[in-house]
Amino acid sequence: MTLGPLMVDLQGPELTAQERELLVHPLVGSVILFTRNYVDPDQLARLTAEIHALRHPSLVIAVDQEGGRVQRFRPGYSRLPPARRIGQEYDLDARRGLQLARDLGWLMAAELRACGVDLSFAPCVDLDFGVSEVIGDRAFHRRASAVAELAVAYMHGMRDAGMAATAKHFPGHGAVTADSHLALPVDRRTLADMEEDLTPYRRLIANGLPGVMVAHVAFPAVDADPASLSARWIRGVLREELGFQGVVFSDDLSMQGAAVYGDAVARSRAAHAAGCDVLTVCNDRPAVETLLTRLHIEPDPAMHLRLARLRGRHGPSHSELLASDAWRQGQAALAHVALAPALELSSGQA
Repeated sequence: MTLGPLMVDLQGPELTAQERELLVHPLVGSVILFTRNYVDPDQLARLTAEIHALRHPSLVIAVDQEGGRVQRFRPGYSRLPPARRIGQEYDLDARRGLQLARDLGWLMAAELRACGVDLSFAPCVDLDFGVSEVIGDRAFHRRASAVAELAVAYMHGMRDAGMAATAKHFPGHGAVTADSHLALPVDRRTLADMEEDLTPYRRLIANGLPGVMVAHVAFPAVDADPASLSARWIRGVLREELGFQGVVFSDDLSMQGAAVYGDAVARSRAAHAAGCDVLTVCNDRPAVETLLTRLHIEPDPAMHLRLARLRGRHGPSHSELLASDAWRQGQAALAHVALAPALELSSGQA
């Protein structure tokens, strides 16, 4: 059985009989977990083991575990700072900031891998233009070169821990005020004006970036469709111009940023036609059930191979991880961040 294009969510911390049946459907290829699916590391390890055992090749399991406001698993996990805090350390001492990015990328990924989670949707490489509340401190920095350096270091830390990185939100969510969870943001810049936003992607792709998540943001000067449903952005800019060869994830197709483009089937077809490998549908089980009966997509061996490569590399158990010198080094990095004075940066800092 190949891995299908749908990424779906679960209702609680244990699989239901209905969900076991859903997860073996050939259209499903991956699972995204949320806070409601988590109790503690032991429970999480049991849940991921059960999901992985359902079929072969096993489903890919993902979560949003950036740190700061976006950290789904907290009790029993290290409390990670927002990316902006890493950028502040970079401004105080670039070398120390880059090491911190690598250490925290490793810590985040190692703790997830110890409980069977394959990937986290990180790093966020949007630029901090000071206008987007939904991005805000999730951005490393305002300056594109700093974001690029820090994101590459963070990706290498994740790789050291056996996890593939997924950069988001392509091509950029930092210059719009609207939240794509609630509305469709519109960015009226031309493609030439967005070179800064694309700089982190260029650097990450040159370093072997495995995954990209595409935003529900419209750029009418580039294409009439939002980036997540745009062949111009995905097949044209991302694949052809930037040379990306990894997995393209749509942002959640249940978000209001995609709602104006029809029902779940219409959105999913549009995203797939535009070049998205993985169609993410969360918090809408009726929509998932409809897709399983009405969405007809031929198996794609190339997509299957790209997605299969995102499975996490085997690592230590949770107890072994906590006893390791590397984990203690990660805790020392966290302690430094907690004690060091925060540096307030203006959105226009050079």
